[in-house]
Amino acid sequence: MPDSVELMLADLDAKYRKLPASDAFIRLYQDDAHFGHIFASIHERLNMHFMEINGRIKTTKHYWAQSSRELLNLIDEVDETLHILERANFEVKFSAGYRDTINRARPWLSMSGGSTIPEDFDLIQVIKWEPVFVRPDTQVKLRKASASAPLTLVGEGSYATVYSFVDPDYGIKFAVKRAKKTLDDRELQRFKAEFEYLSELNFPYIIDVYRYNTERNEYTMEYCDETLRSYVKRRNRDLRFGSRKRIALQFLYGINYLHFSKLLHRDISLQNVLLKVFEGGAVLVKLSDFGLAKDTTSHFTRTNSQVRGTITDPSLDNFRDYSTVNEIYALGWVLAFIFTGRESLPTGTDPVVQIVHKCTDRDPGKRYQQVIDLIADVERLVATPSEASA
Repeated sequence: MPDSVELMLADLDAKYRKLPASDAFIRLYQDDAHFGHIFASIHERLNMHFMEINGRIKTTKHYWAQSSRELLNLIDEVDETLHILERANFEVKFSAGYRDTINRARPWLSMSGGSTIPEDFDLIQVIKWEPVFVRPDTQVKLRKASASAPLTLVGEGSYATVYSFVDPDYGIKFAVKRAKKTLDDRELQRFKAEFEYLSELNFPYIIDVYRYNTERNEYTMEYCDETLRSYVKRRNRDLRFGSRKRIALQFLYGINYLHFSKLLHRDISLQNVLLKVFEGGAVLVKLSDFGLAKDTTSHFTRTNSQVRGTITDPSLDNFRDYSTVNEIYALGWVLAFIFTGRESLPTGTDPVVQIVHKCTDRDPGKRYQQVIDLIADVERLVATPSEASA
């Protein structure tokens, strides 16, 4: 008669062989040859939901219906997997923080109609660089490659040069942003401040940074495939309205998170919005280049009064006075490009044009005053028949 435990483990193994897991998560469990892929798959999907929920906490406090169903099913999957492993006498420790998050989220998650996130539901501490499933009979060994990784030039600006390299241990591509040796003390201070701002931010639509090298004045960050300008220009004829809307919302969620964190970017441009491009056409927006960012709670600014930035608001006379409405002016130009593929303001009366014009009105008092209101209007956009079939 077949052993029930062996059957359960066989079915579990067969199930997860069909489910993907990215290298970024597989590396966390590489010393667990038996269940590493299972843990990596679950961990990655939990992180995806937790980061999305964090984004919704900052915006509409409404978690989408399909995502709510998927998370409820994933919670059941976690419990079932841990139960099977316990039945098979495999001890697994699940992160106490993640268990607490699941227990607090389950009551308000709904299988239909989406889910309202309670006001007292705090931001989730997302764990990216350490395992959330640990078996006491295994351990993670950190390796250090003896070989150096060659750098490939990616791009160059006024203040820094960006390279890419492939980590020799894990085969993952990263980027290095290196300050130019010609920078004066003030410019180098701004370069270091950019890293400091980014290292304090934790949001899916903000680029991640990892380590600052004081000897070379450079820092490592996640690698992105394209700028917003190059991505839209190369695909403009085939890019559907739904894809444009998703890109626009990711972009706006990132900006809204910055403003919630009391930061103004002050250099929004088509080059400073990056995208990670995945197989199947999915993209992930990443805001970058925080060299002109300003902490709105601080009276000290690292820049002089001369108006700077790529997209400048004609109503702004003094860069020290830069505020949310000036940032919204730049957002209007970026939204116009996302939805039309043209680097000019559109004309007409359709809803997209109305949104763009409200962002870029010459009178700052007639613009959106907060990004959250702009998000609400973009979320309500619906494709016309011609756009839907484009």
